[in-house]
Amino acid sequence: MSSAAAGAAAAAAAAATIAQAVKASGAIVRVEPGDFLKLVGRSEQPMVVMAEAFWGGYKYLMSHKGLAFHTKSGEPLELPTQVELVVARKIWVPS
Repeated sequence: MSSAAAGAAAAAAAAATIAQAVKASGAIVRVEPGDFLKLVGRSEQPMVVMAEAFWGGYKYLMSHKGLAFHTKSGEPLELPTQVELVVARKIWVPS
């Protein structure tokens, strides 16, 4: 197999892996930090997953009305006191 064909096969395998991850997790909606905080405020019993990102920022994930919402922020978000916060080592969102 040529190196071009091997590269194409690797790219196809990576795309298939990402597609499978999206199917398994459902739709993930990326929003701005302010919009994320508005969604948190509209939830009755919000649970938010947070992880420090490798670039020094923070990633957040929550479910609201059947959809998963994700945001990134350079600074920690000020979450309301009623939020159940789950601190994770990593959040991976397929791109």
